[in-house]
Amino acid sequence: MPRPGRLGRRWCWPHGYARTESCSPARAMERLSDMSVEVAGTGVDLSGVARTARWTAAARARETARPDRLFDDRFAALLAGDDGPALLRHFHTERAASDGNPVLPIRTRWFDDFLRGGVTEGCQVVGLGAGLDTRAYRLDWPPGTVLFEVDQAGVLTYKRDRLSRVADVPRCECRTVAADLTGEWGPALLDAGFDPAARTVWFAEGLLFYLPAPLAAAVVRQAARLSAPGSRIAVDLIGTGIFRLRYMRPFLDKLARAGSPWQFGTDAPAEFLRRNGWEAVEVTEPGAAGANYGRWPQRAAPAVFPNLPRSYLVTAGLTTDGPGPPPDGASATPGAHP
Repeated sequence: MPRPGRLGRRWCWPHGYARTESCSPARAMERLSDMSVEVAGTGVDLSGVARTARWTAAARARETARPDRLFDDRFAALLAGDDGPALLRHFHTERAASDGNPVLPIRTRWFDDFLRGGVTEGCQVVGLGAGLDTRAYRLDWPPGTVLFEVDQAGVLTYKRDRLSRVADVPRCECRTVAADLTGEWGPALLDAGFDPAARTVWFAEGLLFYLPAPLAAAVVRQAARLSAPGSRIAVDLIGTGIFRLRYMRPFLDKLARAGSPWQFGTDAPAEFLRRNGWEAVEVTEPGAAGANYGRWPQRAAPAVFPNLPRSYLVTAGLTTDGPGPPPDGASATPGAHP
């Protein structure tokens, strides 16, 4: 077992992220390095975080092709685009690009399970930073479910255009909300028919660590303010150790050059949710019971190790009428990076 504060090999994220600067064909690298590239046939500029949405879609497509897949997303390859495999090779090590880093599949399945278990008949669902999420099309929803997908207009337009090539329709009422989460997005959600008096299930997958710490807190807090008692939320967070590990530096640098840097991490995920209006917080990690699915090749690292590349899967609820101000002197982003 490695000593506290040091990263032993057994605690590395399985297969890792890219440790070399180049692992894609030259043509693909040119496309990936062009931060204003338009996706062919759509006229839509996909840069920054939108580009990482295509990377994530490519990871879902790879998982779907496995015989032991944790979920079935037959739309993912279409959304990833022709250079989806190149995105995987660019951001991951060679082994992870081919075999699959288990973090993303586990995360996707965990969010699927949260929604299946938490959404009841007539419930509102809100996907914050919905990106190229396809759950409206691939999950079975209870009658009367209304799903609001909140993201930048360009991302939603790209997804609409791509999905128009197939005959499938959403399995619930799906409403897109073009809004920038770095600004005032609440009014746009209300204009789309969101009812703050109704029970809501929120999910923010692969979102908060792309935001500055104060903004990540503001998004979570705004969701609480818009929620009725009985509402639920699921988010994923990263620990601050990720920003201190030398072997993560090439991966983080690639994200920064792509215009979508990881900016926020916290070592107190439960407190982060509590200080921003939520209650009944539960935290798990990939590899732990309920977030393993037979894919995590080693047991979850003990919490006493402070400098590991931790990833948190967090749920919370709301039993009151909404959040009050944080306690005097309390930060809305405890244990945060930066």
